[in-house]
Amino acid sequence: MKHFAVCENSRRGADICHEFIFDEVLMGSVSQRRPKTKTYSIEVPIEKAYLVALEGWSESESGMPVEHSLRELGRLVRTAGGTVVGRATQRRPKPHPAHYIGKGKIEEIVESRSISDYTMVVFDDELSPTQQLNLEKAFGVKVLDRSALILDIFAQRARTKEASLQVELAQHEYLKPRLRGQWQHLSRTVGGPGSGNTAIGTRGPGETQLETDRRLIDRRISRLRKAITGVRKHRVLQRERRLREGIPVVALVGYTNAGKSSLLKSLAGAEVFTADAPFATLDPLTRRLELRGHPGILLTDTVGFMQKLPPQLISAFQTTLEELSTASLLMHVIDAESPVFETQISIVNDTLTGLALTDIPILTVVNKSDLLFRKSEYESFARDNADTLMLNTELDKLGLNLISPNENNELIYVSATEGWGINQLRNRLGYEFFGSSFGDTDQV
Repeated sequence: MKHFAVCENSRRGADICHEFIFDEVLMGSVSQRRPKTKTYSIEVPIEKAYLVALEGWSESESGMPVEHSLRELGRLVRTAGGTVVGRATQRRPKPHPAHYIGKGKIEEIVESRSISDYTMVVFDDELSPTQQLNLEKAFGVKVLDRSALILDIFAQRARTKEASLQVELAQHEYLKPRLRGQWQHLSRTVGGPGSGNTAIGTRGPGETQLETDRRLIDRRISRLRKAITGVRKHRVLQRERRLREGIPVVALVGYTNAGKSSLLKSLAGAEVFTADAPFATLDPLTRRLELRGHPGILLTDTVGFMQKLPPQLISAFQTTLEELSTASLLMHVIDAESPVFETQISIVNDTLTGLALTDIPILTVVNKSDLLFRKSEYESFARDNADTLMLNTELDKLGLNLISPNENNELIYVSATEGWGINQLRNRLGYEFFGSSFGDTDQV
């Protein structure tokens, strides 16, 4: 009788495991198995994270105040399944080349472990392999940087083969230069004179485990790139078909957790996965907004942007981000609730510039507007047939205009969860592509 267990994460910090018991009846070379199952729980301790960031350096690199950057890092930790038990900052013009932070701050964090009992230290910037190795030696616990944390969240959220391939590629490219730190036993060899290994094919000069791992990772990266190339060809065919059909495509872009998926759900009336957490959407999700008497509009939700995204991730998700390149219009969704929305807008704009998407028209939509003012104030002028410019004028009077509109960047205020401004947004899209509004739209 053989036993094995398959476990999956639960929300309560425990792994739900399913034990499979097989009775084997051997018949020649054929094994007949009758599966039986039972379920039990294994308590998995939640990892306790101590957060570290540099003042001065962090702001100069991303434009995000260190306080908000640490708050965002803490949310990433919680999204990954951990909890925050402490934090520290140090003002430096640039990171220490060997330790990121000074030795005095390292000693301070080591001493704080007796109080906070942290099990890992998470840094707000990407660490070099040398920095990570030195810090793990100093702290005696696991050390992660923002990039590793984001990659871990992406791995958790990958629900399709395409997303899984892209995340795995990014993880391998991130891991490869850090292998030396993963293997302290570099003297361990496979084969080689005096190794005592006489198996066929293993004799010769031998190679270190590090070299073996690098070779295996290179091979895996090559296979992943080939698989992603196949996915890219399929997506190219899909985009070409859409172009032939002449259906306008609107791509929703924005900072992560700005409410893009909720807005897509509200606009198109379709079932869409939403979550109040970073990176809820990884795969492009397209839904059709039907407009009576017209072919409709395709709305595409895409992965959200964030400061300090791992470059490996942007490179690996190039296939997904290419969906933006053929969009007729980019709908930039802004989180009105965010106290650093201006910085988030700048980060999104910089990302779009890096992706060479600045030639595509942009419509700016301020989401979560219900959190800015009382419902009665909004409903007094935000009727379904209200003129968008009049609405913006009234919002200006209330002092709620977040960005000064210009001739290339019109603002529309909505609340995806409350449904406010959704008809105005549909009408605006109707004007954009068909020259008329649609007060009555079919939602599919």
